[in-house]
Amino acid sequence: MKNERPNYFISILLILILGILSRKISGIPLFIGDILYAVLIYFGFRFLIMDSKKSTSLLLSLLFCFGIEILQLVQIDWLIAIRKTTLGHYILGEGFLWLDLLCYVVGTLMAYYLDKLFLSSRIN
Repeated sequence: MKNERPNYFISILLILILGILSRKISGIPLFIGDILYAVLIYFGFRFLIMDSKKSTSLLLSLLFCFGIEILQLVQIDWLIAIRKTTLGHYILGEGFLWLDLLCYVVGTLMAYYLDKLFLSSRIN
């Protein structure tokens, strides 16, 4: 199982690059970036807690993404200041959208099934 960590790391880097490009290239719908964000979070959890079940990473990813989206409803000065930075904007987003929650479900499920089919052993 330890030899799978590089697979997750490479996946994280690839999805990170694709996610940033999806925001920089005009013509790509914004929801693609939200789906890629959820995929990135799933693979991040797999990278960090490989010994757990894939379903645990799925659940944690959804909780994390939903938590970040709900946090966008909070308008505290210091949080707004963080969101105005490039990295803060990428991580924390800007405003709450119901559609983003659907994108997170789609992205997390996509990552889960890609993981089961291609990235890791059939265990878990």
